Amino acid sequence: MRASMYEFSVPVFVKTLGNLSAILGKGAEYAEQKKFDAAVLLAMRLAPDMFPLTMQVRIACDFAKGAAARLAGEEPPKWDDSEATIADLQSRIARTIDFVQGFDPARFDGAEERRVTITIRGEPVEYVGLAYLAHVALPNFFFHSTTAYDILRHAGVALGKRDFIGKV
Repeated sequence: MRASMYEFSVPVFVKTLGNLSAILGKGAEYAEQKKFDAAVLLAMRLAPDMFPLTMQVRIACDFAKGAAARLAGEEPPKWDDSEATIADLQSRIARTIDFVQGFDPARFDGAEERRVTITIRGEPVEYVGLAYLAHVALPNFFFHSTTAYDILRHAGVALGKRDFIGKV
């Protein structure tokens, strides 16, 4: 049996987002143990020109829901960016997981050849589905998920590779 575009996207998004939610939970526990407001973590960034933790999580979620919808031949939903707490971010992650898991795998049949158009810096850019997943969606999803992990690790949260990768 040949692996499908569904298998290379939805389960990958679900697993990594679940791990990201657990990582955020460890961030909340760390803030509680050290007796500081967890909102401090949400505003942290690795460099002045990078997005803070909150945006890293939002963008990771957006790439997961966007890729799943586009590969299934749909437009992704637009969600408000109003999360103000770690619990809010975990809710966004849960909503994203529910959304991507809501697709029937059959919707991804032929997705490797499906035309996908996204807007980059105000300009429409078209990809073939496989190239979009392999060269745009997954790298961006992992970049922002990893950056969220890195911000919390840099802040002192006791995290390791297993927290990010999870059980294989």
